[in-house]
Parts: sequence; C-alpha cells; structure tokens
Amino acid sequence: MQARRVTANLRVADIEAAKSFYSGYLGLSTEEFNLGWVARFTSPDATTNVQLVTGDATAPEDSVISVHTDDVDGAYEEAQRLGYEIVHPITTEPWGVRRFFVRAPDGNVINIVAHRE
Repeated sequence: MQARRVTANLRVADIEAAKSFYSGYLGLSTEEFNLGWVARFTSPDATTNVQLVTGDATAPEDSVISVHTDDVDGAYEEAQRLGYEIVHPITTEPWGVRRFFVRAPDGNVINIVAHRE
C-alpha cells in the first residue's frame, strides 16, 4: 500500500464546541467538510489538517488516523493477506468515500480511505 496523506482523527464530544480552538486558535480555518459527526479543518495553505470525530457513523469503533491511498481495494486485499484484523469491511460510504478499518498490531484502529476525485 502507498499512503498519500495521513490525517489525525481526534475524538471530541461536540464538533461545534471544539471548532473555535482548532479553526481559530490553531489557525486551521478552512472547514473542508462537516457531516455533523466528523469535520475536517485545514490550514489556509492546505499543508496541515485535523479531523474531529464525535463517533463514526457506520464503523463499530473510531479510528485514530485516516490513511489516504489511491488503491483502497489493493490495501484491503493486502491487509487480509497479512492477517490483520479488519474492524470495518471495505465499504463505499454514502458520503462518497471507499474505506475500511484495520487494527494495527499495537491495537490502534486505522481508517484506510480513498476519496472520489
């Protein structure tokens, strides 16, 4: 698998309550999207971002990072071949991403994702 980008997924109780700290104080002022349960805030130069998550809408567990790749299906097959635990099966989600969750050997849950271009 080839990672193109990694985004931290921070667990928050309330995205709107947390928004001013991340968008104002930290300067991640561009709200790329906000689905109510997950929102991404990015720096004006698009070099830095973070996702705030209240609880994943379809997966049984929340992920700690999202790893963006161009070949999510290949990454899924490789994870299975290597015997890693699949926490959330490969799915095309209603909001336009194709993803799966895999548990790293250290216990962290990772969201492997491809966005429709």
